[in-house]
Amino acid sequence: MRILLSRTDRIGDLVLSTPAIATVRASFPQAHVAIVTSDYNRVVVERNDDIDELIVLPQGVKPRAFGSTLGGYDVAVALAPRFVDLQIVGGTRAPLRIGYTYERRWFARLTAGFFLNRIMISEADPELCDIEPQRTVRHEVMQLLDLVALAGADVRVTALRLDLTDADRAIARTLPENPIVLHLAPRWFTGGSTLAGTLAMVKELASLAPVVITCARECEPQAAAFEADGNITHCLRGLPFHQWAAVLERARVVVTVDTGATHVASAVHRPTLVAFEHAYFRLNSQEWSPYGVPHVLVRKPAREDPELLARFRHEITAGVARLMNA
Repeated sequence: MRILLSRTDRIGDLVLSTPAIATVRASFPQAHVAIVTSDYNRVVVERNDDIDELIVLPQGVKPRAFGSTLGGYDVAVALAPRFVDLQIVGGTRAPLRIGYTYERRWFARLTAGFFLNRIMISEADPELCDIEPQRTVRHEVMQLLDLVALAGADVRVTALRLDLTDADRAIARTLPENPIVLHLAPRWFTGGSTLAGTLAMVKELASLAPVVITCARECEPQAAAFEADGNITHCLRGLPFHQWAAVLERARVVVTVDTGATHVASAVHRPTLVAFEHAYFRLNSQEWSPYGVPHVLVRKPAREDPELLARFRHEITAGVARLMNA
């Protein structure tokens, strides 16, 4: 049996796909399991022996045409509800082609049938979550396990997986014991959060434990302000993926906005506080909350008002303190 999986989007989403990948492997131990990734997110699974073959989608290639070069598969599964992945799976012409889309993505639902012959409809919808307080959305991990069940994968594995080595952890051993690790990402500086407010938050967190900063590439301009502030012990820029994961593993608590750090922290079993965007909080905090670890979720303010920003910082500091004392 030959099975093709496809997930070409973000690093965090591929981390959340690792239980579904492991479930496919456990359910079909003799199968050849391949996965298509992007060059960007491949790092998540390049050490994962649940996969027999890693295939990278070349830049500039039409996804459906690329999928047509991947013949001979019995089952193809799009692990992301994206047009790119649906086209790859459709292009394979595998006898069983599986994917999912969201409840009110009408165009996607209309066109999915051109690529798939088995479709799951997710209940996730940002507007319905806001107007229907009773609406429950499954975590993305659970949705993906249900998705691969459509292919007959019924030996469920629920744990996230990242493969770290002692060499990856060498950099983490130079850090303080049990620090608070704050991951800088652009959402700290927009939409209800500011650079000044984040610097003030770091000062409050430093009263609880040493603070270590990891920095997304997009936040290099802001990193200098934190290095100059004096309230952090280390600011780590440009870390390779597995070293970055090892730094998060060192944390007593990870603090982040809604980004891939949330899911990497879950994969290395660290308590996590996540600041979600104000818009669509009910959906995002259900579908993409930290998975399988103690966590606190806070909602960014609706506007950058000084009083609201101060309350936001207090919620974060109080949430980190609760996680540290749990």
